Amino acid sequence: MALLYSMGRETRQPRVATSREQGPRAGGGPPPDAGPATPLRYLPGVGPHRATLLAKLGLATVEDALYFLPARHEDRTRLLPLRSVVPGETASVTGVVRGVSPPPRGRPRNPLAVLLGDGSGFLSCVWFNQPYLARVFERGQRLYVHGKVQRYRGGPLQMQVKDYEIVDEAPEEERLHTGRLVPVYRLTQGLTQRPMRRLMRRLVESHAGRLPDPVPAALRRARRLPPLASALGGAHFPATATEHAAARRRLVYDDFFLFELGLAIRRHREGREPGLCLNPPGALASRLRAALPFALTAAQERVWREIRADMAAEYPMNRLLQGDVGSGKTLVAALALVTAVEAGRQAAFMAPTEILAEQHLGTLTALLTPLGVRVALLTNAVRGAARTSLLAAVARGEVDCVVGTHALVQEGVAFARLGLAVVDEQHRFGVAQRATLRGKGERPDVLVMTATPIPRSLALTLYGDLDVSLLDELPPGRTPVKTVARSEARRGRIYGFLREQVAAGRQVYVVCPLVEESEALDLQAATEMAERLGREVFPDLRVGLLHGRMPFADKERVMAAFKAGAIHILVSTSVIEVGIDVPNASVMVVEHAERFGLSQLHQLRGRVGRGPWRSYCILLGGAQGDARRRIEAMTRTGDGFKIAETDLALRGPGEFFGTRQSGLPEFRIGDLVRDGAALVAARKDALALVAQDPYLHRPEHLALRAAVLTRWRGKLDLASVG
Repeated sequence: MALLYSMGRETRQPRVATSREQGPRAGGGPPPDAGPATPLRYLPGVGPHRATLLAKLGLATVEDALYFLPARHEDRTRLLPLRSVVPGETASVTGVVRGVSPPPRGRPRNPLAVLLGDGSGFLSCVWFNQPYLARVFERGQRLYVHGKVQRYRGGPLQMQVKDYEIVDEAPEEERLHTGRLVPVYRLTQGLTQRPMRRLMRRLVESHAGRLPDPVPAALRRARRLPPLASALGGAHFPATATEHAAARRRLVYDDFFLFELGLAIRRHREGREPGLCLNPPGALASRLRAALPFALTAAQERVWREIRADMAAEYPMNRLLQGDVGSGKTLVAALALVTAVEAGRQAAFMAPTEILAEQHLGTLTALLTPLGVRVALLTNAVRGAARTSLLAAVARGEVDCVVGTHALVQEGVAFARLGLAVVDEQHRFGVAQRATLRGKGERPDVLVMTATPIPRSLALTLYGDLDVSLLDELPPGRTPVKTVARSEARRGRIYGFLREQVAAGRQVYVVCPLVEESEALDLQAATEMAERLGREVFPDLRVGLLHGRMPFADKERVMAAFKAGAIHILVSTSVIEVGIDVPNASVMVVEHAERFGLSQLHQLRGRVGRGPWRSYCILLGGAQGDARRRIEAMTRTGDGFKIAETDLALRGPGEFFGTRQSGLPEFRIGDLVRDGAALVAARKDALALVAQDPYLHRPEHLALRAAVLTRWRGKLDLASVG
């Protein structure tokens, strides 16, 4: 492109800031030096308009902005000679302005062009839609520029400039936009990087040093952490990558340390309040074990000792029992239930769905009724006179163990002497429902269980106030499920394989996806699938249908028929995801497997492989991107904890449990996927510090106490700290 370069002007008219940019303190308000709680709108250069834009990013105060770290840093430290730039690449260069060509009048779409020279050559630099820059650049200035180099219509090279810096106006130590590791912030419409960087630089210089450093100096030295002010400066404007890494490590540690301190304080407070001492001789547990046709695994023995010791202690048990699909959690829970009953107390067992509650009722009735333990079911399906009679019996203490859904935590449900609350599939309830169930008694023992393997970093975060027991061993005789991925083209062969399995006496699940956004269509598809299989593909076999919208009595009838072998192929939605135990079912076909989450696929797979026969999971459909990686993880391993780590890495902690989980904290900087080691270290330090100073009342911990309260008071119930 042919460019004509003007000679520039000898002087420049000073640019006058607009009223919006000056940000007058109209109407009064805190002075600009009021501290980290100062609203941003009162700072010079911000004003009401820009403050509104910053608020869209969640930034209201100086402290908010200081912790609003760059999304990334671009390394613009390597300056190329002008003769060495390569078309198609992004580069940083410096040179002297040899000429400026403003866009012709009436043609605003033409770029502004500046010719740079550095002794090795020349380069044309262009800016689009910024004609005012013609009043900024002058011949003889030295510029740093950063952008993508292109060859325009076969002519000379030119750079489309992304950022620039005038060296005369920006001494090297103050340079923000070029020639350094340049911060790139998340923005909103109407806000650009250059003013954002200038604001952040001012805030770091004027306010970072005024924030109280909450981490005690001795702990900073032990962990080799920089002071808070240095960390904030290095996180925004690092001189080197090493400085940035050290700064981020400090801020991540702070994030986790304050949270784990809150959990440790709450745990200390609750652990010191007396609870029930459930320490009977153990006759019922011994009789239950003697009646089993098998011995407990070593993992079950270890976990039961941990739970038994908790129940015998004078303080309430708060324990999480983690175990992969089929590891025997229900049996361990049954031992705890009979221990509570033998101690003269009642027990509650809460499950997330009616089907799972019914499943647990059957299991526990078979185990506990021969011991004289009275077991009953309470769900929303129990109504009228039957419900009234049951609630009265529970309130009089005439029922020893109540199995149910969230109906257990509804008003009107009262226990005579609740001693143990067991919550199955805890992540489907949330913290509030667990607390409500616990409130049905006088500080009863609480055992929460999950078959969803949780990576250690998430377990420490979500259940940091609980002791954790792990069932990491499957009972003998469990055969690994063979998992394969198949395309739609293999459907005919798959149906042939299903017929072979049924002929051999086995049964089959066919699972169809069901999501809220397309629930009606998905239910229709599942219904049509069952009709087509029964009418066209397997007319000689019995095909059943199960989904969550069916009345409870119908669901119960279908599951009973499937367990009895009266249904060969059960078409279902993911309502069978947890708890369903039909040992004769050896094959699962998952339709449109790419639409399921990884954890959900693993739970579904756990419905087969429960008998002595070889079992199979067939993932049917096409998958790309993350869906493809989920399918590959399923075919690669049956280890639930390895799958959970993969799931966490793919989805991130915010989506790991889906929208039903309400307990996941929001960290400013820490990433539970990348920073698991930092979380473990912060937890260790928090527990040690709280053991020495339970409520952070020592003088050297006052700043730390204030920081914990500021961040977590309303979310962790920390009234005792204040």
